[in-house]
Amino acid sequence: MEVRFGIFDHLERRDVPLDQLYEERLQLLAAAAGIYCYHLAEHHSTPLGCAPSPGVFLSAVAARTRHIHLGPLVYLLPLYNPMRLVEEICMLDQLSHGRFEIGVGRGISPYELAYFGVNFLEARAMFEESLQVIVAGLRERRLNHQGAHYRFNNAPLEIRPMQEPNPPFWYGTSTPDGLKFAARHGMNIVAGGPNGVVAAAAQVYRAEREKFRDSADNLNPQVRVPIVGAVRHFFLADTDKEAEEIARPAYRVYYDNIVKLWRDHGSVPTLFTDDLDRARNGDAAIVGSVSTVREKIACYFEQTGCNYLVLSFAWGSLTGEQSRHSMDLFASQVIPEFIRR
Repeated sequence: MEVRFGIFDHLERRDVPLDQLYEERLQLLAAAAGIYCYHLAEHHSTPLGCAPSPGVFLSAVAARTRHIHLGPLVYLLPLYNPMRLVEEICMLDQLSHGRFEIGVGRGISPYELAYFGVNFLEARAMFEESLQVIVAGLRERRLNHQGAHYRFNNAPLEIRPMQEPNPPFWYGTSTPDGLKFAARHGMNIVAGGPNGVVAAAAQVYRAEREKFRDSADNLNPQVRVPIVGAVRHFFLADTDKEAEEIARPAYRVYYDNIVKLWRDHGSVPTLFTDDLDRARNGDAAIVGSVSTVREKIACYFEQTGCNYLVLSFAWGSLTGEQSRHSMDLFASQVIPEFIRR
C-alpha cells in the first residue's frame, strides 16, 4: 500500500511577534520535503489559531512552495458567503497551480460561531446548504440557488479552478454519521482517536464509499483511491529523553490553548488532556527519537489500514528551531523508511 504524510497546523500563538510566527511557519513549509499536503485549521478569538483567514496564509504558502499541496482543514462554511468562497478557492487553486485541497466543516466550537452571530444548532443545515452552493459554483458558469440560508439569481462566475471538476474535498470526522456523510460524497477524510478507533472508522468509511462510488453526490469523481488518514501531534529529537523533556511542557501549553474558550465560558471539554503520557498512550501524540517514532508510525499504518498520516510539527511552546529540527530529522531519517522515491 502506498502511503503519504501530511502536516496539520493550528498556527498557535507563541510569545514571539506575529510576523515572526508567520515567517517561521513559511520557512518550515518551504523545507518540508516528502510531505503531500499542508492542512491549516480555521479558528477565531483564541490563541489556538492565528490564521483566522486561512486563505490569506495559504496564498503565502502557495508563493513560497512548489510541490506541497495545501488547503484548510477546515473552512468553517457557516461563516462564509458561499459565492465569495468559490471565488477564493478558484484563486487559490490557480495561484498554487492546481495544488489546492478543500477541507470543509461546520466548526466544533459553539463559542467561535456565536461571536459571528451563528447559532450552533443551525450550523449543520447552513454547512450542508453552503456545500451544495460551493460545488455548483466550482462547476458551473452561473450560480442559481434558492435555499433557506443562501440565494443566488443567475450570478456570473468569471474565474474557474485549475483542477477539474473541482479541487478535492476533505472532511474531518470519526463519528458514524460524519463518516457516512463523507463517504456518500466521496470526500477524503482525516480522523482522530486511538489506532483501533481509526481502523474502525476507515473500515466504515470504505464500505460506505463503495456503495456511492458512482453516485451523483460524489464530490471527488477524479479521485480513484480515497485518502484516509488520522492526525497526530508529533515531535522528534535526537534522543527519547530530549524529545520528552521538550514535548511535555509544550503539550500542556497546547492543551491550555485548545480549551481556552471553554474555560472562558465556565466549562472544560473532556476530549483533551494536558498529560503527554496519556496522549501517547491514546495514540494522540508520537514523540521520541528516530527509532521510536519509526516504530510508532509503522504500528499506525499496520493497525489502522490507512494510507495517510497527518502530523502536527509546531504546537504549544515548541520554538521555531525545535519544530524545524524535528521536521529535518523526519524528512531525512523517517520518511525514506515508508515512501519509495
